Order: sequence, then structure tokens, then C-alpha cells
Amino acid sequence: MYLKYLHVLIFIIFVSSLSSGAFVRRYRFIVTEASYMRLCKEKKILTVNGQFPGPTLKVHKGDTIVVDVHNRGKYNLTIHWHGVKQPRNPWTDGPEYVTQCPIQPGNKFSQRVIFSTEEGTLWWHAHSDWSRATVHGAIIIYPKQGTSYPFHRPVAEIPIILGEWWKKDIMKVYEEFVASGGQPRDSDAYTLNGQPGDFYPCSKPGTFKVNVTYGNTYLLRIINSDLNEILFFGVAKHKLTVVGTDASYTKPLTRDYIAISPGQTMDCLLRADQREHDRYYMAARPYVNGVGVSFDNTTTTGIIRYRGRHGPSTTMPFLPYLPYYNDTSAAVNFTYSLRSLNSESHPALVPLNITKRLISTISVNAFPCSPNQTCAGPNGTRLGASMNNVSFVSPWFDILEAYYYGIRGVFGKRFPSHPPFVFNYTADFLPLELEIAKRGTQAKVLEYKSLVELVLQGTNLVAGIDHPMHLHGFSFYVVGHGFGNFDERRDTSKYNLVDPPLRNTIGVPRNGWTAIRFKADNPGVWFMHCHFERHLVWGMNTVFIVKNGKRADEWLLPPPPDMPPC
Repeated sequence: MYLKYLHVLIFIIFVSSLSSGAFVRRYRFIVTEASYMRLCKEKKILTVNGQFPGPTLKVHKGDTIVVDVHNRGKYNLTIHWHGVKQPRNPWTDGPEYVTQCPIQPGNKFSQRVIFSTEEGTLWWHAHSDWSRATVHGAIIIYPKQGTSYPFHRPVAEIPIILGEWWKKDIMKVYEEFVASGGQPRDSDAYTLNGQPGDFYPCSKPGTFKVNVTYGNTYLLRIINSDLNEILFFGVAKHKLTVVGTDASYTKPLTRDYIAISPGQTMDCLLRADQREHDRYYMAARPYVNGVGVSFDNTTTTGIIRYRGRHGPSTTMPFLPYLPYYNDTSAAVNFTYSLRSLNSESHPALVPLNITKRLISTISVNAFPCSPNQTCAGPNGTRLGASMNNVSFVSPWFDILEAYYYGIRGVFGKRFPSHPPFVFNYTADFLPLELEIAKRGTQAKVLEYKSLVELVLQGTNLVAGIDHPMHLHGFSFYVVGHGFGNFDERRDTSKYNLVDPPLRNTIGVPRNGWTAIRFKADNPGVWFMHCHFERHLVWGMNTVFIVKNGKRADEWLLPPPPDMPPC
């Protein structure tokens, strides 16, 4: 008990030291239900401050803020600051039963959000059950005062949040999905800033519109908040120039469209250079290449509208060219054409002398159905997912507090460094016995400042599909990718160690692999998972525990005094 009060005292001293000499801004998030009309149907959804999408947080590089999260809904809730590294402070990172127990209805949690090297666009979202379908919003991180963008300043900046909408209550969709053992119900629409757009019933009056002036350049801050789909996005007759991804600057890359995975953000410059018409659609639709994978194959739209054009429009806006829903080459070629800016002020600090090498398979699995139960997976099985054949089981108490206080029985430290079974991971036909994974709550422990290479190997078990993998607490360099089985001797020679993109979420291609590198210099407990919500629920997750360094400023900070109880 004395130790716990000592930790509280240390935390108060730490907060005081942060606050002295610098004003820490405070925000208030009130999570509650509100009524919204979409697709001819009114329903109540969970919102923050009554907004859908939720409020945009605006900060400068290196700022620290406090967000007081009040849960006035009827379900447990957590909030995650996606892509914010939170140096030494996983306590307010947000994933349920990993770094905290949930905020129970009627309670609150003051979350300290510490920005460090991030610059650009990130986002925040619920990290419990499927609440993030409506509980999410943008984070804009401006350069430090006195510095500027590494590109010409746009005349305006426009957050574009892509999402999904279900006519049915999202928690009912979630509960139905978990109970079935099969795939979840497809969404009924995609949304652009909360609106489905012109191609859905009863939605045209609410279609999101942006007014532009000919000759000006605008910065679109694009976020994919979808639960289960990668999206293609474009603007008719206009090019998009990508200048940043996941709050890190990139070499300018100009394309007709982008491919953006759930969890990813992209900063894109759009020049208003069209004279022929006054309105042009911006649109998004899914990219899905898994065989037998059900999905919502529709298109959401917004409108770019030029100022100064008089009189009503007589023609329908043009639609942008977007690749076909299963065009793997279009998605992969775009994703892996991105490069870090790697300038003097924004260098690419790629780890070179690797001290810890890891390889992890990422698989969809099938488990036998429990007695007296009907399961909707293949051949009457219950669908699951795994990393290195371990299907993650959410514990009864959060892993971070268990690690910090030495509470046993919550998690293990035996997550495999390599796949336990070596086989042709991407073969067309694989033995059925390989589909069954082990269930467990296992973490991988890393030494402080170890230089880590992690190869994420997709498999064709049950269903080969792309996997957008997200690592909390770090950004990582994407140094390599390929199709088929990773070959260490052959494939490492093709790595990009000069200017690879710096990401926090990366799509591993179907039946392929992706290699990432990062420096484990952020002590604490950090979640890694697929950002398809169905795969997260099925267990395609693990936890990295980064040990303390030798100096006091390399230690995990003590917990805040108002941690939610379990």
C-alpha cells in the first residue's frame, strides 16, 4: 500500500514538472448517446460531445495535453490516441485490458497525451468492443512554433474521415458477430465525414461538401476509421500529392488515387486546377482480395465545389477513377511507392545493426465448435486469428498494471520469436490441422534500446487476406515487402535502408510479407494487432514489453492516481 502511495506522489511530482513553465491544455470528452439520421433511419449512436465524427484535437509538435474522458454511455469504454508514442507513458494509451481496465459507465479518466516526434495527422478512437465505429476523431499536429511545413503552405486544411455505418446498433452487430463464430454483418454504407453521400438512399441532402477557389492548394488530412476495410480514395479530375503518412513527412508522391488501410492517415495536397465544371466527386470504395470474404461493396462520396461559378449545376459531378475492388497490384504498388522525406530537418533514422530479429506469421484460423453450439465458420467451425500460432486471449486484468505491480497469472512472456511450425505459408492447399492455433495471453519482452526487425508473414490458412498491422508506442520503418514466403538470405538484400516510410500501421499484402524496424526506446507495455476489428476480436494480437533503461529518464513512469478499476 505504501508503494502505491509513493507511486502516486511521484506521478504528482512528474505532472508538476511538466506543467511548470508550460501551459498544458485540457480538453473534455463527454461520451454519450445521440440520435442521428442516416440511410432513411434514425438511431442512437455513441458520440463524443454529441459529435459524429468527434471533435478534432489541434496541437503542436511536442505538446502535452490532458483529456478528461467522462463515460456517460451504457457500455465500458476506453480511448486510444492512435500513433501518439506516449513516451514512457503507456498508462493512458487506451487499449482495453492491455494498458488499462475500461472506464465504466458513470466514471471518468483523465488521460495525459504526450506528443513527441509526431508531425502531421493522427486520430483518436475508442479501443473497446466496436465502439470506435462512431467514437473517433482527428488529431492535427502542427509544426513547432517558429517552424513550417516542408512544402508550400496550403490555403486551407480539411480533415477527411472515412468510416462505416450500420443501420443496426453497432453493439448488437458486435454481439451477434461474436456469438456466431463466423464473419460479422457487412456495413450498410461507408461514410465521408459522417455522411454516406449521394449514392445511398436519403443521404444526398447531407453529402459533405468542400468549397474551393481555382488556383489554390488545399491539404486533405485523410483518415481511415473503417472497422474492416481498406479503401481506395480519389478526387475526380484532380491529382493527390501525398506529403505525409501517419504523422511523418514523405517525399511528394502524386497519384490519381490512394489506398489507405484502417488506422492509417495520409496528408495529401490537392490543387484546384479544373475549369470545365463546378462540382467534382471525391469518393472512396473498398479494396478486398480475400476469397470468400464478405464485404460492403458500395461507394461513399463528397463534393468539391468551385466558388465563383454562377447558376445551378446542370450536370452530375464526375466520379474519380478508382481501381476494382480486388486490384492487389494497385493497392500494393501505391503503398510501397511511399518514401520518407529524409531531409536534414526530418532524417530517416533507420536501425541498421539489428540486435533482435523476430518473424511472426499472421493467420486466420478455425477452431472446433463447442458442444451444443452452432458456429458459422467454414465447415461448422468457429473463426479465429493468431500471430505465430498464438490466438490472443484478453485477460481479466490489464497487462500493464500486472507487469508494473508484479501480479502473476495475468499474462505470460513466451510469445515465440519465430513461427512454431515451418511450412509453405502461402501454398494454395494447406493441412487442416494447421488451422487450429493455441489460445493464450503471451507477450514478447524486449531489452531497452534493442534494435528490432520484425517480419510479418501472411499465410493462406482458412483465408489469405491483407492485414493492416498497428504497433502502439512506436513508429517503425517499413524496410521491405514481398509476395510468397520470406527468404532471409534473398529478401534482405532488397531492403530499403535509405528512405523507407515511417508508419504506425502497415498493410501486409495477401500471401506476402512485410519487414519493419524500430528502436525499442519506449519502456512499457505496447499492443500490436491487426486493425481489422474482426481479426482483433479473433486474436491477431500480441504485446511487446520494453524493459526500463539504466537512467531514471529511461524508466516507465508511475501510474496516474485515477486509473480505472477492474
